[in-house]
Amino acid sequence: MMMIRKLIVTLTALVTILLLFIFHESFLHWIQNNDREHIVLTTVIATFMSLFPVIPYPIVGGVIGAAYGPMLGAFVIWMGSTFASIIFFGLIRYGGFHEWGTKILLKYKATKKVTILFERNAFMSITVLRMIPVIPSILINAYAAISRVPFVRYSIASGLGKVPAMTLFALIGHTIVTDPIELLYMLIIYSIFLTIVYTGYRFWSKKAEEEILVKTKQPSNL
Repeated sequence: MMMIRKLIVTLTALVTILLLFIFHESFLHWIQNNDREHIVLTTVIATFMSLFPVIPYPIVGGVIGAAYGPMLGAFVIWMGSTFASIIFFGLIRYGGFHEWGTKILLKYKATKKVTILFERNAFMSITVLRMIPVIPSILINAYAAISRVPFVRYSIASGLGKVPAMTLFALIGHTIVTDPIELLYMLIIYSIFLTIVYTGYRFWSKKAEEEILVKTKQPSNL
């Protein structure tokens, strides 16, 4: 049964990737030339193009932002990206790969230490990592799925952490069309924001790691 689930998930993913690779230009063209009445279908397309990024998702976000405007465009690509991360998490967690992945993470001392720290601080870690666009979303999805992070906690943290980046993608797409000069200011502001967030996260994670080490060295009362 486990092998069958893995086979079904793998084949479905491969077929979907193939279709997206063939028709992704048509999907983007359709988004550019349709009105806002098709927002649900656009969200579905955004979900699949985020789930299997045959082209970088910021490009998809930029196209949607240009077509739908900064506010509605940001909401659409945020919904698509959030749905995609939840679906991917479910495919890994319940598709037969969870136990196999967990054994690998806990097998080696280095990965075991990182995984324990990640699981104990999952909400903060996922939220902050989602805010950094250069970190591939698929890696965060997979790592969280094969760890022991609860589904609900992952979903909320993932959705929350995606807000800044998805808003940025939509704003870039809209700004390129309306006022390209503002793009530089947006990138500077977002870079400062990321620097502050990441610095705070590094300080916080270091303190959390020190607390875990102290607890593990404490003698048992039993």
